[in-house]
Amino acid sequence: MENNVTDNKAKKSNFGKFMLLWSGELISSIGGGLTSFGLSVYVFRMTGSASATALVALLAFLPTLLLSVPAGVLADRMDRRLLMIIGDGCSAIGIIYILICMLRGGASLTQICIGVTVSSIFSALLEPAYRATITDILDKEEYTKASGIVGLAGSARYLISPLIAGLLLAVSDISLLLVIDICTFFLTVIATLIVRSHLETKKEEHTASFMTDLKEGWTTVTGNRGILLLVLMTSGVTLFMGAIQILSEPMILDFSDSKTLGITETVCASGMLVSGVLLGIRGIKDGYVRLLSASLCGCGLAMIFFGMREYIPMITAAGFAFFFMLPYANSCLDYLTRTNIPDELQGRAWGVIGFISQLGYVVAYGLFGVLADAVAGWTGQGVGRGAGITIMASGLIMAVISVFIYFNKDIRKLETTGVVYYPVSKGENYGRIEEC
Repeated sequence: MENNVTDNKAKKSNFGKFMLLWSGELISSIGGGLTSFGLSVYVFRMTGSASATALVALLAFLPTLLLSVPAGVLADRMDRRLLMIIGDGCSAIGIIYILICMLRGGASLTQICIGVTVSSIFSALLEPAYRATITDILDKEEYTKASGIVGLAGSARYLISPLIAGLLLAVSDISLLLVIDICTFFLTVIATLIVRSHLETKKEEHTASFMTDLKEGWTTVTGNRGILLLVLMTSGVTLFMGAIQILSEPMILDFSDSKTLGITETVCASGMLVSGVLLGIRGIKDGYVRLLSASLCGCGLAMIFFGMREYIPMITAAGFAFFFMLPYANSCLDYLTRTNIPDELQGRAWGVIGFISQLGYVVAYGLFGVLADAVAGWTGQGVGRGAGITIMASGLIMAVISVFIYFNKDIRKLETTGVVYYPVSKGENYGRIEEC
């Protein structure tokens, strides 16, 4: 008992280091949001196609997803902070390539796709290592607070970046956004180096092979029926949630300009700021599955109103509600994950769960852009209306999925269980719904 108290105090003393690490990721998120916004506007203006915009988003996401499982194993076998430094630093290479193409007269769609793919490959090293590091340095009671704060960093790409990017694009071009993003990579690496220098690196001997560790991560996630069902349902949620993430910009740009788009996205994302602050202050004490279901249902209903009309006030209000609900869902999933996986398996478990749960985004990015263009052709109302109708249908289905989550007994049992050491390991997890 005395040793446990000492351990808890040691972890609590690391909250300042967590905040420094988080600050670096906040800066990186803002820079990434500038590039994401700028490229979306650039590609849509160049092609006039929702599917082309979705293709860029897909290639910026797919490599990270495919490599998340082996990256999770690496996070359990290597220095996690070092992996974060490599991932953050080297992901700048792809953005630098796009910038060079821009400065030479303009980047083609192919060149943009190459750049975002290269950047995404290195970014794959970051996420499992970052998530596992949070578990390393914080106490269990701080998880939901940390999750809310982490959500604030993720929301910065929607809250701060669109406003800055929209204003900068009114007086400059996308090259300036890329330069700013490249600079943020270096600041993030410096913050991680400082944290790494003040944390003891865990020395562990790995007698098992890489493939054995990979299999153990898979078994950790699939060995519990409730966990597996939660992850699969989350994959369905990310599929339909991907509609609003990839189609909101084409929908608004079809009847408005990039400055209005930036302001609208910022106001919408402020919902994430409000709920993130509330979570950071109070956290969540109980009722995780109930709150998870309610927040996802609210997200689905907000999507229906978001795509209903080409009316900025309604779009903004619905977007605010959508982003307000999102951190609550993420925090509940995060808690159910961390409290049911042994610390030494966190990295590989996060990798596997992130891979399964976010497969829905891959389908969304590959499908909904083409579907929106097709709906626009069928109705003859333009790409914006095609995107709006697709978002509404997706929101309705997502609300239905949230009801199944609430009434599933195996998922509800996860709330009352803790870490259990099965023959291989136990685990429950999810993988964040935002990241877009």
